[in-house]
Amino acid sequence: MVFYIFKLLVTVLLVVLVSELAKRSTLYGALLASVPLVSVLAMIWLFVDTRDTERVAALSGSILWLVLPSLALFIVLPVLLKAGVNFYLSMAIGVAITMFCYWLAITFLPQFGIKL
Repeated sequence: MVFYIFKLLVTVLLVVLVSELAKRSTLYGALLASVPLVSVLAMIWLFVDTRDTERVAALSGSILWLVLPSLALFIVLPVLLKAGVNFYLSMAIGVAITMFCYWLAITFLPQFGIKL
C-alpha cells in the first residue's frame, strides 16, 4: 500500500510540475510534457510490480503505435484555437478526433500484423 501511494504521489507531482512550469515558460513546460513521463513511469511501475521484461517490452511497443493517433490532438487543437474557436469546444473536438484516430489504430493495426 505504501508503494502504491508513492507511485500516485510521484505521478501527480510530475503532472503538477508540468502545469506550473508551463505558466512560467511554455517552452520548458512543453519540453517536460513531451518527454513520455507517463509511459516511462508506467513501464517502471509495471517492471517493479511484475519483474516481467516481456510485458514491459509489449507495453513499450503498443505505446509506440498508439503515439501516432495521439498526435491528432496536437494538430487539431492549435488550428481550432487560432481560428478563434472556444477553448473548451476546441479541446472537445480535438479529444473526439483523437479518440476516433485511436479507434482506427486499434481496429486496423492488427490487420497489418501489429499486435497491440
